Amino acid sequence: MNTTYALHETLEVHEVAAFKTVCMTKSKTMQVLVSDPELQQILKHDIQLSTQQLQELSGLLSKSQQGS
Repeated sequence: MNTTYALHETLEVHEVAAFKTVCMTKSKTMQVLVSDPELQQILKHDIQLSTQQLQELSGLLSKSQQGS
């Protein structure tokens, strides 16, 4: 399926990806600093989800660039 994204849609995906990157960076930093094992697990789970979501967003951005 050939999907073409409007410029504003591509920019919004970039914005979400930037936000998710900042959140993941914060979670990675905090995971090292916290001592509570439960909180460390929550942060580890957030990092895993954020990584998956960023890969999906990257795929969308690749498709939008191919359609240009």
